[in-house]
Amino acid sequence: MATETFKLYLIKPSHYDDEGYVIQWLRSAIPSNTLAALHGLAADCAARKALGDDVQIEIVGLDETNTRIRPEKIAASIKAAGRGLVCLVGVQSNQFPHALDLARRFRAYGVDVAMGGFHVSGCIAMLPELPADLLEAQALGISLFAGEAEGRLDTVLRDAYAGKLQKLYNFMKDLPGIESTPAPLLPSYVIQRTSGAVTSFDAGRGCPFQCSFCTIINVQGRKSRFRSADDVEAIIRANLAQGISSFFITDDNLARNKNWEPIFDRLIAMRENGVRMSFVIQVDTLSHRIPRFIEKASKAGVRRVFIGLENINPENLIAAKKKQNRIAEYREMLLAWKMAGCYTTAGYITGFPADTPESIARDIEIIKRELPLDMLEFFFLTPLPGSEDHQRLLKAGVWMDPDMNKYDLEHAVTAHPKMSKAQWEGAYKAAWAAYYTPEHMETVMRRSAATGNSPGKVMFLLIWFWACINLENIHPLEGGYFRRKVRRDRRPGMALENPLAFYPKYVAGVVVNHLRVAAMALRLARLRRRLKKSPDARTYMDLALTPVEDSDLDDLEMFNNSASSRAAGDHAKKMLAKHHDHELAKQQEKVG
Repeated sequence: MATETFKLYLIKPSHYDDEGYVIQWLRSAIPSNTLAALHGLAADCAARKALGDDVQIEIVGLDETNTRIRPEKIAASIKAAGRGLVCLVGVQSNQFPHALDLARRFRAYGVDVAMGGFHVSGCIAMLPELPADLLEAQALGISLFAGEAEGRLDTVLRDAYAGKLQKLYNFMKDLPGIESTPAPLLPSYVIQRTSGAVTSFDAGRGCPFQCSFCTIINVQGRKSRFRSADDVEAIIRANLAQGISSFFITDDNLARNKNWEPIFDRLIAMRENGVRMSFVIQVDTLSHRIPRFIEKASKAGVRRVFIGLENINPENLIAAKKKQNRIAEYREMLLAWKMAGCYTTAGYITGFPADTPESIARDIEIIKRELPLDMLEFFFLTPLPGSEDHQRLLKAGVWMDPDMNKYDLEHAVTAHPKMSKAQWEGAYKAAWAAYYTPEHMETVMRRSAATGNSPGKVMFLLIWFWACINLENIHPLEGGYFRRKVRRDRRPGMALENPLAFYPKYVAGVVVNHLRVAAMALRLARLRRRLKKSPDARTYMDLALTPVEDSDLDDLEMFNNSASSRAAGDHAKKMLAKHHDHELAKQQEKVG
């Protein structure tokens, strides 16, 4: 029997909002795949007695987006156990300042701390030397981990157990395979703190594309690595055993996973045998071109899909090296997903070189009118550490905001060639306001009913997005249910508010926000009831829902609002003409 205990805390940190409070909810939205992956690897280490037969590894997983982190209590727990380690996992650039503040408190209690994630790995992958914030972390005695932990976690745990953590573990040049590795798995007590009890896992890592704003290609590599259908089934069944049946597959682009078809076939077979489960996935804008992909995704239980639309201006897409996005394909692709019964969410980046406040506003109206899209998420073009954009600006000596907390894709952190900071920020806010009007949300619900999908489910998503932006000033990806604020958990350097001012303001904000949500929900619920009762709901039609025609390239404003969009339309016409000529030649051969 084990005579010693090693206490391992795996913590996924949140980050500060603009007022300096940690973004935290009673129920958060998106579960952390990194936390699931590290928890699965740690559980494997514990099962294998990686620290010896007489040492029990106790693992505690905490997601700060829904759990308050108390360093003093965690330090006391580790001291009582005798030995232990705090791992701050999956730390993104915007989370690094808060993660460092947490680590500083742990170190003050004498607790060993290791930190990894996209900020550490991205900086090491793309910069010639460690930036100041990573050097500060090392000066505090924090061990940095770059790369992926499969096959490497044992080494870190043994070093921590021996009191000999290295300053840096750098595995960026040796990315491991992930097939048949320990499954990403969170215990149910963590998953139940998310809205809808959703968990996450990756079926693959890496991406073959070259988008200049992306960190994934430089952190996870451009050579993709995959789990097998057996691996995926094992992950799902392990979660089903603890009552979890909703999953977010975090692959940046599942459509480029070489195992997508055997995985979908396995999921379809499971569903046909009575297993109930649903999925959210991420794909590119050409996924509809892959034979059977959308059809099998729907049969496998995919109910929501995130699509990297990014922009409808071809000039901007080329500037970002996102040449795989073809605006001529957007309507066909979105209609294919809608007809398969899936809700669509697309990302839209503001701040590309050709953008102006007027062009952004125009593009949003075109999207509303011409594309059958459900949710649209807006972002600032952000030079994230680990991206080509960040590396290029740094080499050129271009100013970038030194506060990493702002690198959350919701703040302007560098200059724009055509817009002032105020104009850019105004255009970003105006984009949210323009898309999530009550009138357009009603249109989205009508389109959902017309295509045989549930207007009630899309109503919930619309309210979620609207409320996060309009009531909490927080991006929907960081949203949740019932915002929690702890007066004393404010960013160091910002004054603690007087309790007599803080608590009345907090309570009043909660009450007012719930009333505003209720008012919007009531308005949309009335429409939902009418749609359920109306025999004409399925016959609703607007421009976005009309079948794709060759004449779209001449008639739609998407192809006629700029020189680059007209060029894209002309190119699509040429490709279409070649296709028609090819088909005609094939028919003539058959006749001959």
